[in-house]
Amino acid sequence: MKRKQRGITLVELMVVCVVVAILAAIAIPSYRRYMIRANRTSAKTMLLQVAMNMERCYTNSTPYAYNSANCAAAVVLPALTADGQYRVTHAAAPTATTFQLAAQPQNAQATDTACGTFGIDQTGLRTITGTSTLTECWGK
Repeated sequence: MKRKQRGITLVELMVVCVVVAILAAIAIPSYRRYMIRANRTSAKTMLLQVAMNMERCYTNSTPYAYNSANCAAAVVLPALTADGQYRVTHAAAPTATTFQLAAQPQNAQATDTACGTFGIDQTGLRTITGTSTLTECWGK
């Protein structure tokens, strides 16, 4: 008389563990690369927004050095992006006619060596400090 099998064997359990480990080895790095690219978007968005506010202050009160009351609330730096992965600051102190902004990677984003720190100035010149190309990081 045959005995009815109950449960799973150790070999079956080990096969499942190996399959899950292989899937995780593929999925986790891919997800990490996706998150790094998504965080870059928030940095670029905030840089462009702060640059626009700097231009608005320049239009209202002429110098980029935003000491006037109508600009102090519009441009508050340093500031973190909404996800906290980039810190936006002045790369150099703003003068009456120039400014340079930088978005430096923070926390887990600091491992992003492809684009590194994003930058923009009053002429709209975009920069990066990473090993990748400007087009790959900033887009077209």
